[in-house]
Amino acid sequence: MFADARLTNLIANLLALLAVSAMLIGALAWTIRRPYFAIDRIELAPMSDARLQYVSPSGMQAALQGRVQGNFFLLDLDQVRRQIETVPWVRHAAVRRVWPSTLLVRVEEQQPLALWNENQMINTWGEAFTANAGDLPDDVSLPQLNGPVNSERLVVQRYAEIARWFAPLGLRVREATLTPRYAWELALSDGIQLNLGRDPAADAADPHGRSGALPFAARIERFVQTWPALTRRLGDRLIASADLRYPNGYAITLAPETAAQSKPPKP
Repeated sequence: MFADARLTNLIANLLALLAVSAMLIGALAWTIRRPYFAIDRIELAPMSDARLQYVSPSGMQAALQGRVQGNFFLLDLDQVRRQIETVPWVRHAAVRRVWPSTLLVRVEEQQPLALWNENQMINTWGEAFTANAGDLPDDVSLPQLNGPVNSERLVVQRYAEIARWFAPLGLRVREATLTPRYAWELALSDGIQLNLGRDPAADAADPHGRSGALPFAARIERFVQTWPALTRRLGDRLIASADLRYPNGYAITLAPETAAQSKPPKP
């Protein structure tokens, strides 16, 4: 009988404990769902010391409006981070809570290197992204890069190489296109169109690549080295295009003469 009493007391104590625990859990659940803990503020900061140029707190707030579900306690930070990384100009993001109702969002912005194909841009890491080119500062003029799907890194690498070759001549690459057959076509800042031929990567990417072709850099080097003498020889005549695919030289096409160029000098 004594054992039965102890068992009864134990069961009663357990039931009381369960009841208290249920009340505490209910009270806690009720408390953490109070509007006081609803996320109502987003603080924005750069990941590094750089100043944010394209992402603003108001823009971030508008982009996440209605998409952030949960409060300070219940918010899924990984899900929020993934949502933030879909916002234009955001490359990477890190998110943490700040008591009692704030999200601190650290952002790594996209660093635009060039316009990419029809409606995208490409960053300095060779990654394509979508953002409004109208957000760029008025004094920023990006080159236009074009290429097949999944060729972004190759295009950025070659663009950097080509730009270094032409920089000593005071020329910039205004547009660079890698065709589906992995041939390069350029437009320089002075209007000259260049056909560089096939990229060395074509041998690996395309079984029809031409073996024995002049190395890619050698074609450009030959053109750059002869450019000063060529322009002196041509005088006022302008070059419209140059074909660098020949093994022993290159072919140029002259622009039509203007009236001022064709008019003989006064005696």
